[in-house]
Amino acid sequence: MNKIIAFAGKGGVGKTTSLALFLKYIIDNKKAKDILVIDSDPDANVADVIGEEIQFCDTIGGKMKVLKDKIQSLKLAPNIPKNQLIESDVYSCLIEMDDFDLLEMGRSEGEGCYCYINDVLKKVIDTLSKNYDITLLDSPAGLEHFARKTGRDVTDLIIVSDPSKMGIHTLKRILEITDEVNLKFENIWILGNRFPENLRDILLDELKKVNKENVTLLGFISNNDEIAKINLLGGNLLELSEKNSSYVEAKEIFAKII
Repeated sequence: MNKIIAFAGKGGVGKTTSLALFLKYIIDNKKAKDILVIDSDPDANVADVIGEEIQFCDTIGGKMKVLKDKIQSLKLAPNIPKNQLIESDVYSCLIEMDDFDLLEMGRSEGEGCYCYINDVLKKVIDTLSKNYDITLLDSPAGLEHFARKTGRDVTDLIIVSDPSKMGIHTLKRILEITDEVNLKFENIWILGNRFPENLRDILLDELKKVNKENVTLLGFISNNDEIAKINLLGGNLLELSEKNSSYVEAKEIFAKII
């Protein structure tokens, strides 16, 4: 098994929280031995929801900033290929947790073009993910991530929407862009997060208008005060009670994927 599962959607809909619940489900139920989590959101939100503090210097963005400065100031040894340096920096950024490895992309800093670095970086991460049974990818908010084809090797795309017009609008635009740039996924799942019972039909009606064979409703996760409190206080969602009502919902719907 080698799955790469990406979480996408408008900022604030609960992508990172949903990813953390999925990660907890995989760990608790021993669905995979080797798990990689890649946080490509510049705000490093995955660390926030698992109670970790990651410094910028420990992210790929921080390492690439140092490398970029060395390239521009001609301080690199001429006999060392830049792609080897990038690959080395990526591996040095891997944070080994008890049950999974975490790779924080971080933000880019300073002016100038990162095109070469980004191109090599994609290849390194593609190679790295092949060493894991499951890779979970927290995509940045917005649509640029897909317009640049950076999700080309994702097997399962989970598009998260909250009960808002903006969330559903972004969901539909992501589906449009995946067609426009010819991104192929084995499955595209739609996840309604924080949806009350009386509003779920609205999302269902919108999905009926989507004419894509591999788009499937994954399910709904209700709003939950305990999860909100953990997120607010910087706790660890992986320590959420097994009996938490929203986690019970999450386990049932994530079982559809793995």
